[in-house]
This record gives sequence, C-alpha cells and structure tokens, in this order.
Amino acid sequence: MDQDIKANPLALIPFGVFIILFIGSGIITGDFYQMPVLVAVFAAILVGLMMNKKTDFQTKVTQLTEGGGHPNIILMVVIFLLAGAFASVAEGVGAVDSTVNLGLSILPENLLLVGLFIICCFISISMGTSTGTIAALAPIGLGVADQTDIGLALTMGAIVSGSMFGDNLSIISDTTIAAVRTQGTQMKDKFKANFFIVLPAAIVTAVIFSILTANAASVMGEDTSFQLIKVLPYIGVLVFAVAGINVIFVLIGGIIFAGVVGLSLGDIALGEYVTLIGDGFANMQELAMLAILLGGLVELIRRNGGIAFLIQMISRKISSYKGGELGIAGLVSLVNFSTANNTISIITAGPLARQMAERFDIDSRRSASLLDIFASAVQGVIPYGAQLLAVAGVAGISPVAITPYCFYPMLIALAGLLAIVFGFPKFTVKGR
Repeated sequence: MDQDIKANPLALIPFGVFIILFIGSGIITGDFYQMPVLVAVFAAILVGLMMNKKTDFQTKVTQLTEGGGHPNIILMVVIFLLAGAFASVAEGVGAVDSTVNLGLSILPENLLLVGLFIICCFISISMGTSTGTIAALAPIGLGVADQTDIGLALTMGAIVSGSMFGDNLSIISDTTIAAVRTQGTQMKDKFKANFFIVLPAAIVTAVIFSILTANAASVMGEDTSFQLIKVLPYIGVLVFAVAGINVIFVLIGGIIFAGVVGLSLGDIALGEYVTLIGDGFANMQELAMLAILLGGLVELIRRNGGIAFLIQMISRKISSYKGGELGIAGLVSLVNFSTANNTISIITAGPLARQMAERFDIDSRRSASLLDIFASAVQGVIPYGAQLLAVAGVAGISPVAITPYCFYPMLIALAGLLAIVFGFPKFTVKGR
C-alpha cells in the first residue's frame, strides 16, 4: 500500500455499483443475464472516474489503464486465451467425448463427480492455477452433465472446488508464492501448515458429492465407446503439469498435442484446426476483457483509498493473538471481495498481515496459510470472480447458480475458522 493514500470508505462506491447492477438486477428480475457483466463493470468504472475531484481526469484514466495492464492481469488473460483454445481444439477432435465415455466405462455414475473433483484437485495442484484447470476440464464436466442426470451447476461446482484445492496448496501457485513472500516463510513449511487445515475440507467435499450423486444414472444409452488416443491430450496436460512445467507451456503443448491427434486421425483438417484455435480465443474474449476492466476498477478504488479503508477498519479492532489471526483472515477476505483476485488481495493485505503476525507472535507459516486459505475461500464463491465466470461461460449458465455447489471453498473457510479457534495445527502456534 502507498503510505500517502488516505482511507476513504466512499471509494468503495464503484464496487457497490457493480455488485448492485450485476447481482442485484439478477435477484430482482430472476434473470442473471439481464445485465451483461461488462456493462455493469463499465458503469462502475465511469462512477470511479467521476470521483476524486482532486485528481484530473487524464490521471485517473492512466490509473485505470495501469490497473488493467498489471502483469498478473495480463498473465491471467493469456492463460484464459490459451485455455480456451485448448478446450476448443480438444472438443473439436472428440477428446471431450472420449474422456467422458472412458470415465463412464470405468466409474459407476455415482462416483463420476467424486472422480472429477479428485482429478481437478490433482491437476490444479500440479499446474498451480485454478483458471487453467477450469478452462481445461470444464468441457469434460459439461459432457458428464449432458450424458448423466447429474445437474450442470453441481458438476461445475465440483470443478471449481477441485480447482481451488490446487490454487490454495500448489507450491507453484501464484497465491502460494505471494503468501510465502509477504510473510517471510518457506514454501514447504507453508504447505505443511496449510495442508493439515484443508485436507479435512477436501475429504468432506468428496463425501458430499458422493451423497448428492448416490442415485445418479447415465442418460446416454448403451454407447460408451471411446478412443484412448483422444484422451491422450488431457493425459499430456496432466503429465506436463506434474513435471512442473509452466502453465503457458502446458496449455500450448496441449493445443499442439490435441491438434496432432485430430490431424493424424483425419477428424479435422489443418484449416479446421486453425479455426478451432481462433474459436477458443473468441470464446474467452469477454472473460479476458472483464479481467482487464476489473483490474482497472480495483486500481481506481485503491488509489481513492478504498483498500486502505478496509485495512484500517480491520486492524483497529485487533487486541489479542486469536484476534490477530481473525484479523488476517478478515482483512484478506474483505480485500478479495473488493478485488475479485486472490493473488492481488494477498499482495495487498500481506504487509499488514505480517505486521499483525509480528505484533501478536503469530508463526509466519500460520499467517501465510491463513492469507491463502481465506483468499481462496472467497475467490471460489464470488460469482464475479474469474473462476466462476470462466466455468459459467463454458456451461452457459449464471455463475450465481453454481456458487451454492462450491462446497470446498466454503469448507476451507470453516476449517480455517476452526483452526483459529482451536489453535490447530499446534506446530504453527508459537508457545500455544
């Protein structure tokens, strides 16, 4: 945070405008597509540009563009585009249908969703990105929902849940890196502290999905034929991810691999392959533009003192060890609600969280874990976050419809609160 930015609650008004237009209109009309999300965020940006009369308009426009052009935002856009291209090519060559049919052939219908959740957990912790995992596996989830009687929103909730598992835990996740660096601890130490808190949440999530799909049945008839070679692009993505390859290379490799499979089998021609890549990019254009505009909106709010107000509001009420831990959790949660980006929220709240940790003798492993857990919990349930917007875009349903089924993000928030109350795990609580 810039030290010369004064706390100003009014700076949060543009964010309130966005929430009212995007979610409020859907609640009132019953149709969450009544208000296009880009229109809502652009209206909020206009409000932000009209505020803070002490700053000239051109300077505010510059602030907007700097926020939208932040390296984290542009990296997210690149991942969106590549993931969209991979999903499009994989679907075009029949990889999605073959993968779904393989799953239907191996697993009973009542374990498909649990299996999908576990696969998402494994891939996301390997890739270190929830958005990349969602974009790559959402088409498979769509196929599962189409060919079984499992609800589409429930299926997408499982994908978001599994994707947030890795986003929170992976040692190559940007949220983990941000949490570790801001708190001055080691990656492996933070992982251990974090793992013992969230593992029960993952287990309970799997149990919930198994219960909800206990009576699931296939509606696709007897045809569960598949070609194993068409499943290989997804296996390739998984292998590259496990090997620790950068997500950009993982997705590029997936696009090339899926294309080679389709071309070699004669399922697509070279022109169709190029078209599929272009279609994948086009499918992600709205989401990419939304990420850029939200980044600009957040920067306007930050420059006007909105984020400083949230930090001040939380820090002034802390007076004990557990209060310090709750303060860290509440601080990063509020910032995440306002920024819709868990990495940015950790980077923003991290320095103050470290001050809180030092003041109340909170282990740095502990503060890093709490930052990441609660940022991921909020990110996994807000309908205007990149994860839910991405999965909703593939499913063609409102992100608000998916939120109730994002059980893992909800449960890690509960697990985090219980960890604070009972001081678990003990090895991260100094002298307690």
